[in-house]
Amino acid sequence: MKYGITFLLCLALSLAAGAQTVTGVWKTIDDETGEPKSHLELFEGDGKLYGKVVKLLKSAPDKRCDKCPGERYNQPILGMIVVVNMEKSEGYYQGGNILDPEKGKWYGCKMWLKEGDPNVLVVRGSIGPFYRTQYWYRQ
Repeated sequence: MKYGITFLLCLALSLAAGAQTVTGVWKTIDDETGEPKSHLELFEGDGKLYGKVVKLLKSAPDKRCDKCPGERYNQPILGMIVVVNMEKSEGYYQGGNILDPEKGKWYGCKMWLKEGDPNVLVVRGSIGPFYRTQYWYRQ
């Protein structure tokens, strides 16, 4: 009986901790129009956080990134890694970059779970002192 209660307690704690992670699939919302844009999967690799476009909601699935710089130029947006090298520090992810495929620009990025709601991710892209903030919703 004692082991059963301990097991249930550990299971409950691990589920609560898992709910606080940013990994998983998120619906991105355009901060300018308020419309859903895509589904993006956040995943960890080599101790850093990355994000890949797994579904396009506003564009055709074969849309290509005609404004993207470098190796992403004219590549399909679906499947593209657009969040790179994010590191967790002091309760949020930072130090990496996020690509806006529609504008073809990379931004510095910070992201964190909204206080009181682990199903809302606050994503802030910045260039110097200027920034844009989006709210993404867990799928």
